[in-house]
Amino acid sequence: MASALRKKMIFLLVIICLSWVFEVEARVSYDNRAIIINGRRRILISGSIHYPRSTPEMWPDLIQKAKNGGLDVIQTYVFWNGHEPSPGKYYFEGRYDLVQFIKLVQKAGLYVHLRIGPYVCAEWNFGGFPVWLKYVPGIVFRTDNQPFKAAMEKFTQKIVNMMKSENLFEPQGGPIILSQIENEYEIVENSFGDAGKSYARWSANMAVGLKTEVPWVMCKQGDALDPIINSCNGFYCENFLPNRDNKPKMWTEAWTGWLLKFGGPAPYRPVEDLAFAVTRFIQNKGSYINYYMYHGGTNFGRTAGGPFIATSYDYDAPLDEYGLTREPKHSHLRDLHTTIRLCEPALVSANPVRTSVGRKQEAHVFNTKSGVCAAFLANYDPQYFVNVTFRGRQYGLPPWSISILPHCQEATFNTARVRAASLDVKMEFAKKFSWESYTEGVPSTDDMNSFVAHGLLEQLNVTRDTSDYLWYTTNVNIRKDDGFLNYGDFPILKVSSAGHALQVFINGELSGTAYGRLANPKLKFSDKVTLKAGINKISLLSVTVGLPNVGLHFEKWNVGVLGPVTLEGLSGRTLDFSKWKWSYKTGLEGETLGLYSFKGSSSVKWAKGSSVRKEQALTWYKTIFDAPEGKDPLALDMSSMGKGQIWINGQSIGRHWPAHKASGGCSQCSYSGTFLENKCLRGCGDASQKWYHVPRSWLRPKGNLLVVFEEQGGDPTGISLMRRTIQKD
Repeated sequence: MASALRKKMIFLLVIICLSWVFEVEARVSYDNRAIIINGRRRILISGSIHYPRSTPEMWPDLIQKAKNGGLDVIQTYVFWNGHEPSPGKYYFEGRYDLVQFIKLVQKAGLYVHLRIGPYVCAEWNFGGFPVWLKYVPGIVFRTDNQPFKAAMEKFTQKIVNMMKSENLFEPQGGPIILSQIENEYEIVENSFGDAGKSYARWSANMAVGLKTEVPWVMCKQGDALDPIINSCNGFYCENFLPNRDNKPKMWTEAWTGWLLKFGGPAPYRPVEDLAFAVTRFIQNKGSYINYYMYHGGTNFGRTAGGPFIATSYDYDAPLDEYGLTREPKHSHLRDLHTTIRLCEPALVSANPVRTSVGRKQEAHVFNTKSGVCAAFLANYDPQYFVNVTFRGRQYGLPPWSISILPHCQEATFNTARVRAASLDVKMEFAKKFSWESYTEGVPSTDDMNSFVAHGLLEQLNVTRDTSDYLWYTTNVNIRKDDGFLNYGDFPILKVSSAGHALQVFINGELSGTAYGRLANPKLKFSDKVTLKAGINKISLLSVTVGLPNVGLHFEKWNVGVLGPVTLEGLSGRTLDFSKWKWSYKTGLEGETLGLYSFKGSSSVKWAKGSSVRKEQALTWYKTIFDAPEGKDPLALDMSSMGKGQIWINGQSIGRHWPAHKASGGCSQCSYSGTFLENKCLRGCGDASQKWYHVPRSWLRPKGNLLVVFEEQGGDPTGISLMRRTIQKD
C-alpha cells in the first residue's frame, strides 16, 4: 500500500514538474543575446503594417507578402483616437478591427509586436491622442499628471484586457510576443524635469503590472526600468547599446524611407543602404529589426497629422501604398533575411570577434564552441571597391557594403549586389467622369448653425476637430468719409493665425488666401480688400491640415485665427477686430448636409453640363461611375485640382492638395556614414502628391458616388481614375 502511494506521489510530482517546464517554455523572455520564444533564442525580422492605413480586405495579402518577404513579426501601433473617439465610447470595427488584424497575422504563422503607446507619433493626427483628452480638467500630457495617467492607464488596460480575452498573447497560444508602452519619450523627458522621470518610471511599472507575460519595450528610452527593454529608432542603429547587459539589442524602427509632406519632395531610400544598415546592426549583436514601414499605406479621412502630412504614407516601403511589392527593395531584403536565417544558430550562441581586414574594412566572426560559424565582411568606404583576405581567401567588397558568409566560407549575400529585377510601376488611364457641381455658400451671421461670441476663439475649442473648417464672421461699417472711398485706395486687412490655411471672403467673394509653411504652420494674411460704404461682411475660413503629432504640451496646442485682425488705411483710424463680436460656424454646409453620401447628395440641386463651375473656390463636385474591371489597385489623378477632400461612396479618401508643389532642392543619395531625410529627394517642382488611393473594396460594380470638395478652385474635367500596374524591366 505504501509502495503504491509512493508511486502515485512520484507520478503526480512528475506531472507537476512537466507542467512547470511547459509553462516556463511557453513564456516569452529574453537574455543579452535575443528574445527567447519557447526556450529558443531568435533573430527576429519584423515589419510595420498599420491596420487603419489599409482596408480589412487588403490585410491578408499584405500579411502574406510580408511573410513571403522573410518576416517573422508584424508590428503595429494601437491608435487611441480611432478606438475611443469620445470618452468611453469604443470602436473596433472596419479598419479599426484590431483583433481581426492580429488573428489574420496569427493565421499566417507570424508573431505580433503590439505598440500600445498609447502615444504613437506616427505622423498621425494629434499623435494618436483623442482630441477630447485635451479638455479633461487639469490635464498635462505625458508627464506625472494624475488626469493624464488615469486616462492613459484606462485605455492601456482596455487594450491589454481585450487581447487577453481573445487569448492573443503568446503564453495563451496567441501571436503577441512583445508589447510597447509610451513611445520615444526620452526626446521630451528632460523638458519635464523630475516629473518626466517619474512619469517614465510610472509608465514602466504600470505596464509590467498588467501581467501580459510577454516583454515590454520602450523605444528611445535610455533610462527604461528593468525588465523593460529599451530599443533604437533611426536610419542607422549599429552603435546602439541597451541600458543593461542582460537585455537584447533591438531596433524597433529601421526607417525604409521617410514621410511625405504637402509642399515637400518625395523622400526615398535605396535598398542597398537599407540592407547595409540592417546587416551592420546584426553583425554588431543586433537580434531584432523592424522595418518602419514595411507597408505604409494611406492616411484615409482626416487621420494625417503633421501638420501638412500627405494623404499618401507610402514611406518608400517594400510594399507600396497600394500593397504591390516595390522591387528590387522587397526581394533584396527577402534574400537578406534568408541569409540571416542561415546564420541564426551562430548569431544567437556566440559573441562576435571583430578584426580589421583593411583601412576601412572589418570582419565580424561568430564562432560557437560546437563549431558553427558565421562571418560578416564589411567595407565602410563609401566610394571604393576593395579586395580583402579572410581565412586565406580573397573577397571583393563593393563600396558601402557587407558580405555575409553563413558558414564562414562562401559569401552568399552582399548588401550592394542587387540581383532582384526592378519593376516599372505605371499609372494607366482607366476612366474619365461626367461631373455635377454645387457651390458652398459663405455663411451669414445669423446662420442657424452659428453662434456668436466676443473675441477670437481658438479653433479646436470650437470644432473639437470634428471638421477641418471653422468660419469666423464679423461685420464692419465703412463710413463715407473714410479716405479710400474718395481717393480709390483700399484698406489693408491683416490677419494672424496659428494655422494652417486661411481663406478671406469680403461680402461673400474670395479676396485672398494664406498658408502656413512646413517649417512653421502659423500664417499671416496681409492684403488690400475691396469694401463699400455701409455694412461689409468679413468672413474668414480657417482650415486645419492635420494636428501636430510630436512635441511638448499637447494640451496647449492651438490652431485657428487668434489675432490680431486689423483693418488699416482708413481715414485717420485703424480698426482692431480682435475683441469684436464674431459669428462662428463649425464645418461646411456640405458637411452638415452630408453631400458626400448617397442620401445627402440628393438634398441640394446640382449644376450640370455647361453650368458646372470650374476654377471656383468652395465648390462641391459629384459623379456616378462604374468600377473598372480587373483587380489592379486604383487611384485618382487629381493634378487638375487645388486643395480639398475626396469621398467614395461616403468613405473619406482623405485630403487632396496637388496644387502644392514640392519646393526645396532635390538631391541624389550619397553615403558617408549617415542617412538623413534630406539626402535622397526627388520630384522637386512637381505636385507632392498627384495620385490618391481608391481601395477596390470601397467600390460597387456599378453606381459608385465620387464626391470632391474643392477649396481653392480647380478643373474637375481633368480628374481621371487610374490603374496601378507593375511591369518587369
